[in-house]
Amino acid sequence: MRFTQTSEGKNVFLSVDSRVTRKNPFYKAWKAKSFTDGDITLHFAIFDILYDPETKMTLTELIEEIDQRLSSSMAFDESTLRKKLKEYAEEGIIRMEKDGRKVLYSRVPDTDITALHDVIDFFSEVAPCGVIGSFLQDRQPKHPELFSFKHHYITQAMDSDVMDTLFEAIHGHRYITVDNLGKHSNEVRTVRLVPLKLYISAQNGRQNLLAFHEKANRLNSYRLDYMSNIRIEDEICEKFDALRGALSKAEAHMWGVNCKWNIKHTEHVEFEIKIEDDEQFIVRRLEREKRCGCVEKIDDNHYRYVAEVFDTTEMLPWIRTFISRITRMSFSNRTAENKFKADILEMCHMYGLDGGAAQ
Repeated sequence: MRFTQTSEGKNVFLSVDSRVTRKNPFYKAWKAKSFTDGDITLHFAIFDILYDPETKMTLTELIEEIDQRLSSSMAFDESTLRKKLKEYAEEGIIRMEKDGRKVLYSRVPDTDITALHDVIDFFSEVAPCGVIGSFLQDRQPKHPELFSFKHHYITQAMDSDVMDTLFEAIHGHRYITVDNLGKHSNEVRTVRLVPLKLYISAQNGRQNLLAFHEKANRLNSYRLDYMSNIRIEDEICEKFDALRGALSKAEAHMWGVNCKWNIKHTEHVEFEIKIEDDEQFIVRRLEREKRCGCVEKIDDNHYRYVAEVFDTTEMLPWIRTFISRITRMSFSNRTAENKFKADILEMCHMYGLDGGAAQ
């Protein structure tokens, strides 16, 4: 870990050697939790009594058994125990069964996951809310670990609670109210949204929410690390399916996360590249990474890439990777095209190159 001081404050850099540390260290933050003496005592008392899934007891029987096992200074009433058992039933670790007028409580049998250790190892490091896999790893015996990652975006673990809440809202087609930090300011605003889809960048690991801002009547993207205090509302969005359909149409013109309602307001991007006879791997890469664009063959050594996108500037970092092969380019967004060409000229000056005139 190292620090640098800038005009905006202190920046923290964390470096993890994947050859030494194969598991996301930030997951430990979700496993550090404080409990009251009563909470932790009641937890272990319940599962000490219901240690066998075949053991079934009523609320009254549990109270009596707990009282016998604990000292007189620690006592729990039926209301407290009932709430705790209901909470555990919702979590799926306690089973509630009706037996006439009585309710019987028992422990849910453990599921054998020892054969899934490779699946869980992979899930915990690459999947959204991978912290779930990390909790499952804690229950497994030690085993050889197969996976290590060159590009491992570990900081997204800190937003696992935000992502979990958003998944719940999307699944239920619910409105949410969220405190959002502005992208270009430190001002926090409270907004009401309909969450539609989550995007995770394969380039930098950044997580974004695509949501409908009803007041502004816009599709917007929101960074998860800028969001806090998310509240799921009871109201269901009746037009959720229609909004998801509109987003699907917009995705045909999205390179990144910038989107618009009107798919007619797009920007044309076109460039041509030249390859040698033995460089078909460049064409394969172009096909693999084209996203919403298309690749056209001009002749055996020249290919054209064409796309209609909402935001050309999102594409510039990718287009720069073809700089030495681009022979012609044409953007309807002249500002973006001029910036691209100016960057090339600046690079030529930096390295003392004459460079050819951009077409």
